[in-house]
Amino acid sequence: MNKEEKLNKITETIIGVAIDVHRALGPGLLESAYEACMVHDLMQAGMIVEQQKPLPVVYREVKLECGYRLDLMIENEVIVEIKSVEKLLPIHKAQLMSYLKLSDCKVGLLINFNVEILKNGIQRVVNNFPDSQRTLRSLR
Repeated sequence: MNKEEKLNKITETIIGVAIDVHRALGPGLLESAYEACMVHDLMQAGMIVEQQKPLPVVYREVKLECGYRLDLMIENEVIVEIKSVEKLLPIHKAQLMSYLKLSDCKVGLLINFNVEILKNGIQRVVNNFPDSQRTLRSLR
């Protein structure tokens, strides 16, 4: 399995878990509730999950602890940023893109649980990596 196939498999699992969590809880809860449920279900699925993982900024070869935290890091490969907002804004995508660059990860998922149908609240964000549309096509 090549890198792209591995990342697609991980993101497909994450999206499936997110859909299950959303079906069970619906929209309108705090991000922390969705995050806790996602962690539980992803671990049940056998995934390696880091929650609220600190993300330092390296500036001129100095590591600075600036208080950035990744909502979820899955399999040390995919960053998941969880939101529960009225609408995803460009700043949310920019935040995830910054996390991808700082961590040197290639793929992230921005998931807004405050929607009626979860597939409308999911954005796949890539950092210098060929973006496969297969993951999002499977949601349709």
